[in-house]
Amino acid sequence: MNLPVTRYVVPALVSASLFLAGCGALSGDGGDVNQTRITTAFYPLEYAAERVAGSHFDVVNLTGPGTEPHDLELSVKQTGQVADARLVIFQKGFQPAVDKAVEQNANGDMLNASEVVELRGHSEEEDAGHEDEGHEDEGHDHDHGEDDPHFWLDPLKMADFSDEIAKSLAEIDPDHEADFTANAADFRTELEALDKEYADGLANCERTTVVVNHDAFGYLSRYGLKFESITGLSPGAEPTATERARLQELIREKGLTTVFSETLDSKKAAESLAGDLKINASVLDPIEGLGDSTSKENYLSLMTKNLESLKQANEC
Repeated sequence: MNLPVTRYVVPALVSASLFLAGCGALSGDGGDVNQTRITTAFYPLEYAAERVAGSHFDVVNLTGPGTEPHDLELSVKQTGQVADARLVIFQKGFQPAVDKAVEQNANGDMLNASEVVELRGHSEEEDAGHEDEGHEDEGHDHDHGEDDPHFWLDPLKMADFSDEIAKSLAEIDPDHEADFTANAADFRTELEALDKEYADGLANCERTTVVVNHDAFGYLSRYGLKFESITGLSPGAEPTATERARLQELIREKGLTTVFSETLDSKKAAESLAGDLKINASVLDPIEGLGDSTSKENYLSLMTKNLESLKQANEC
């Protein structure tokens, strides 16, 4: 008996159309977007977006808690969250997987932090002794080029970035421009107060040299501190014997009491260095993301904790 052809052809056509529609949604071809979604690349961008957007947008963060943002690889679902977002907030050069997804798939507006925030360069003084040959890489490429991407560690640059978010959202949703502007202004007030706390708290310190895991804290140098990193620009690298000896000599010479590790990266290098010299090992958080121990914290509380850690280590 011959069965009706349509019984088999129609479902096949439906499946094919759904598949093609799904491919189109990820192709950056101008497809429909979720008008109330903001997709952010990693935690500091998420926090700023939430503060400015208020209740008018839903904010999705691509880098989940406990994930080192440099190592992020996107799932199909996450790529879809880039494709259908009304606004994607990211930082070009910080997460290659996100850069690729934005370039190939984003259908909405895009806000690139690297274009709207004045980034500081890695100075020759800070790079001295931290060239590539000074560390043994463990397979992670975290080369950010000439600019230091960690602008959010400077409260005033974080405020400037939030102003840019407000401008972008006002173009998307002009009916709520006053809300976005007011939210950004409120956030700026808190950030300016935080900046003053840092300036006052670090104004008079017994020591001004700080040894950290990787070169992420340069924006705090405007408060009078000098940062020396164990692993250079790559948090996953290992220092050579020569670099380790240099840091040991520096710590003894400066009378340092503390070596700082980070929340999301391995604490092995910092704790080993501190153990050899019988000094303290503590945490200074670059706030690239939240981890198990910081899941109940936020950007402002972590910045405050960092300040207290620096004051204690440097006897300020």
